[in-house]
Amino acid sequence: MGLGTPIRVVIADDEPITKMDLNELLSEAGYEVVGEASDGFDAVEICRKKHPDLVLMDIKMPLLDGLAAAKIIRSENLAETVMMMTAYSEREFVEQAKDCGVGGYLVKPIDEKSLIPNIEVAVNRSREIGKLRKDIEKVNGRLESRAVTEKAKGLLMEQQKMTEQEAYDYIRKLSQTKHLSMKRVAEMILTKSEV
Repeated sequence: MGLGTPIRVVIADDEPITKMDLNELLSEAGYEVVGEASDGFDAVEICRKKHPDLVLMDIKMPLLDGLAAAKIIRSENLAETVMMMTAYSEREFVEQAKDCGVGGYLVKPIDEKSLIPNIEVAVNRSREIGKLRKDIEKVNGRLESRAVTEKAKGLLMEQQKMTEQEAYDYIRKLSQTKHLSMKRVAEMILTKSEV
């Protein structure tokens, strides 16, 4: 996706010929196949080690099927996105795939012309969602930090009879001299009051 960084792919399918064909197709398209699995257990373990951008996974596999493996991979954030491959286009399978949080659903036989565009869109969308998640985490972190600081200010105002500005300045000065975040200083002030 980025310049010079190929999309890293894990292929999970219990049919050796399908794996071989996909590996060849993806390699020719400039992708890096970082692992192959024949069942869901191996797919999960490979993803734990390699953290690929994409997992192309068959739904019907022995031991642990593709849907269960996809659910684990998504919940543990072991890959950017998962695309299911299956001979089944029934609504029930599509719904289960959606519930597992997969980024794409390809019906076999895989159409080579649509495979690459589908991968590009799925990985790009997944990266955008990942960036949004990080942004939300940052904002939530700032809000949490602000809430803790406000609480500590209130405590200082009440116990030390400080003005709001004095309480803020006190926390900020401690933060600077102790080389700690204002949130950490505020947490310590609040913990001290609980003792």
